[in-house]
Amino acid sequence: MKLSSKSLLAATACALVLSGCANHGDAPITAKDLEGHRWQLVKVDDQAVKPSPRDTKPFLQFGEKMMASGNAGCNDFFGQGELKKKNKFRIEKMSMTMKMCIGDVMDNEFLVQQSLGDWNHMTLKENILTLKNDVHTLEFQEVAQK
Repeated sequence: MKLSSKSLLAATACALVLSGCANHGDAPITAKDLEGHRWQLVKVDDQAVKPSPRDTKPFLQFGEKMMASGNAGCNDFFGQGELKKKNKFRIEKMSMTMKMCIGDVMDNEFLVQQSLGDWNHMTLKENILTLKNDVHTLEFQEVAQK
């Protein structure tokens, strides 16, 4: 079957439009987009995240009703995720375990904890979840659930 140039152009345009639907960018993000997914922290303020001495990889995941949990590099955290219009996100009333963390890990823990507790602008594009507030930018990459 031979396609005319108009048909080929229309098919290409349709494919581009549909592929754009998979990327949220600034499109509204819903709880359904987040629940049941797990993201590993890969960058903080455009700097790659270094593994902790205990090789704990910081992550964020969402369960039912936007219950957020994860690890900030040493300590585990959990709380109620809030998602507002215009893709504003925070974890309200976040609680953490109180393990003793060594070296720079404690600074990173504080940064992650503070950032997740503040209002962030959230974007979701090609399995990258980005949270940006007035001070920091956290970039997470989707990984398989454990």
